[in-house]
Amino acid sequence: MPIQGRQNRDAYLSVNSGTNSGTGEEMAKVKGVHSGVGLDCGTMNFVSARKTNNGVSTKRIRDAFLELDPSHKRMLKISNTSYIELDGHLLVIGDDALQCANMFNQEARRPMSGGVMNSSELDAQQVISLMMKEILGEPLVENEKCFYSVPAPAIDIPGSDITYHKAILGKILSELGYDPEPSNEAQAIIFSECANDMFSGIGVSYGSGMTNVSLNFNAMPALEFSIGKGGDWIDAGAASAVGSTRGKMCSLKESGIDISNPQGREQEAIALFVRTLIDDSLKGIVDKFAIAKKDILIPKPIPIIVSGGTSQAGGFLDLFKQRFDVMRSKFPIQISEIRQAENPMNAVATGLLVLSQLDD
Repeated sequence: MPIQGRQNRDAYLSVNSGTNSGTGEEMAKVKGVHSGVGLDCGTMNFVSARKTNNGVSTKRIRDAFLELDPSHKRMLKISNTSYIELDGHLLVIGDDALQCANMFNQEARRPMSGGVMNSSELDAQQVISLMMKEILGEPLVENEKCFYSVPAPAIDIPGSDITYHKAILGKILSELGYDPEPSNEAQAIIFSECANDMFSGIGVSYGSGMTNVSLNFNAMPALEFSIGKGGDWIDAGAASAVGSTRGKMCSLKESGIDISNPQGREQEAIALFVRTLIDDSLKGIVDKFAIAKKDILIPKPIPIIVSGGTSQAGGFLDLFKQRFDVMRSKFPIQISEIRQAENPMNAVATGLLVLSQLDD
């Protein structure tokens, strides 16, 4: 059954796509692609979304890279693995980086950590630029609008700040020829999934590095925050609890386990940390709203939309509803329903695409 809001959202994209004029854009339309793009800059994946004559087209690249010695060039060619030569070494990015890491018994590196630029990776900016170019391509028109996702400051990390992260991503996109516009990650979920609700709702994005929350009413943001915990935190906590590795926990989690019916110690540990993360995000909404309630008036029930890679675990939505019922009496506003995004991996990019089509 299609989720509420999908039909109106897609119609909205169709009606409002291609608002800019110009020869470049007209040529792009002939090819079936419209100007304006959404870009989800996640810790685990980068995802782009564009409007086409046939709907929405998305591209994804794994947020990982591996640096290899030039002596491995022949092996990469034989295995038909894409690579880039940079500053005297070979650079493999995306899913190929993870495969090569396993082949060479190395750890793939990540340019993003905890939802923001990885400060310990000196090559992070160059790698992110390559990834963006890979999934965005050349701008369709001069200074094509690109809405890109940024997190909110984390309420559980003292001194959490996204100023540098936001500026660097914008700088990279500008250098690639785009007109960048930052937008909150969780708010983008509401633009993707809540057209029938007048873009009112609570979006909760359970990503790899962070969990982002945004409360919107009639498209206006009323509350935004993040928690510095996500899929990576679950993997690390579960691994420590049972004496395993983060990589194994991640693979197990992504293999399709049912957290409502965990089998064995490892799955039980993952389920426990998922439940804790859900509780922390719900408590964060209650606590933040209690502080701001004098300035926020939500006159009618609104939905909660859960999204992100972590939310794809089997039984996640049912567990979220169960934990919400436990906290229902403390919840500051009425909730009309709780549902999952149509495509949790693409929802942020699709919401940002909606914004790109609204921009004049």
